[in-house]
Amino acid sequence: MNSENQKYLFEQASAWSALKTMILPAVASQMIVLVYNMADTFYIGQTGNHYMTAGASLILPVFNICLCIANLAGVGGGTLISRLLGAGCQDQAKKVCAFSFWLAAGIALGFSLLFGLFIRPLLILLGASPSVLPYALQYSMFVVVLGAFPTAMSNVMANFMRSIGCSGQASFGITMGGVLNILLDPLFMFVLLPKGMEAAGVGIATLLSNCISFGYFLITIFKSDQAAGLSFRLSRQLPSKENILAIFKVGVPSSITTLLFDLDYIVLDKLMASYSESALAAIGIVLKVERMPLNVGIGICQGMVPLTAWNYGSGNWKRMREFISKSLFCGLTFAALCIVVYELFALDIASVFISNRETAKLAADFLRVRILATPLMFASFFTVHLFQALGQGGRALFLGIFRWLVFNIPMLYLLNVLMGQMGLVYSQSAADLLTVTLSWMVWRRFTKKINL
Repeated sequence: MNSENQKYLFEQASAWSALKTMILPAVASQMIVLVYNMADTFYIGQTGNHYMTAGASLILPVFNICLCIANLAGVGGGTLISRLLGAGCQDQAKKVCAFSFWLAAGIALGFSLLFGLFIRPLLILLGASPSVLPYALQYSMFVVVLGAFPTAMSNVMANFMRSIGCSGQASFGITMGGVLNILLDPLFMFVLLPKGMEAAGVGIATLLSNCISFGYFLITIFKSDQAAGLSFRLSRQLPSKENILAIFKVGVPSSITTLLFDLDYIVLDKLMASYSESALAAIGIVLKVERMPLNVGIGICQGMVPLTAWNYGSGNWKRMREFISKSLFCGLTFAALCIVVYELFALDIASVFISNRETAKLAADFLRVRILATPLMFASFFTVHLFQALGQGGRALFLGIFRWLVFNIPMLYLLNVLMGQMGLVYSQSAADLLTVTLSWMVWRRFTKKINL
């Protein structure tokens, strides 16, 4: 994207047109990511080997650390690039991009090296039994040891592309990687590798698809280097100390809230497992199904953030408010639509994931309650993304910590005691109602402080 097109998109195009350009590709890539995240588990499940399935599932928390690395440099650096370009500081934007790129590269390589050196004891610490360990080793060698770098860097560079208005290219790179992964999984699992090596086959497919995605972003950003505010060149002077701190100020809170999100799911699974295997299976289905409206919401936020950050940096706060209100409207409207659909077809949806009628009915009951929290969940993470866009990492971290550690997780334990397993399902709505109230208070106080 050249400078003229970039300026037109961020500063002159109608708000709805700009949002459509930024949001639709981001939402599309989030849908592919959703399918791609389920593909490995689906294909491994076809083997009928539950040890292999457990070995692949065991790596999920480790894989999520790769996304935390991406959030540190990609969200921290990407939002700052948008604000600097909005303020007309293209040279500083390029320095921030180069610094963030090499920061992410160093952290990702260091993480891969450390995990590779201590892979066996770490997998055992995560819960790998002697029967599960061989498959966990197969999968993690390719997905984490060799794959953490391209995975993290692809997500970092997708954030950079969105920061300059190239949401379509960013989404194409992520989507391409996801589609390739889905296509390559069965090829490596059932054709190229011998029986018993299916976990390695899935890992190789994931590694190759992320490497291709990474290569695409390298070429695309290299072509955009001169005009768009992106650069890999550390030969330039480093960013100012203020801008380096600004990267960490937003990036670190983003990484922490991602980890807390996973912790909440772990606690929910553990408490639900105390009731029955059916209850655990049912909530597992619900957590998968609810990812669709949540991923759409994340796509809306990803499209909104660069537009908001740019106009905040340029001082065009009227246009910034327009992007905020319209994005919020889109997210809440979609969440409300999902409530209607899920309430009407909860049992049909649950039955797609499991044939056991009793478990499907329990999952449907859970889904009808849990889906009521969707608008509140969207409003909660929308506010966090908004503060990240404005460089307010401290406020984003404050809301993230309160949401997970003060509201969500304690609410799980409290309602579990008071209401049993249905209390665990109602906890999301109760906790996010408190979160939205707190978020509104923090936002109102911030806007009054800066006279927004």
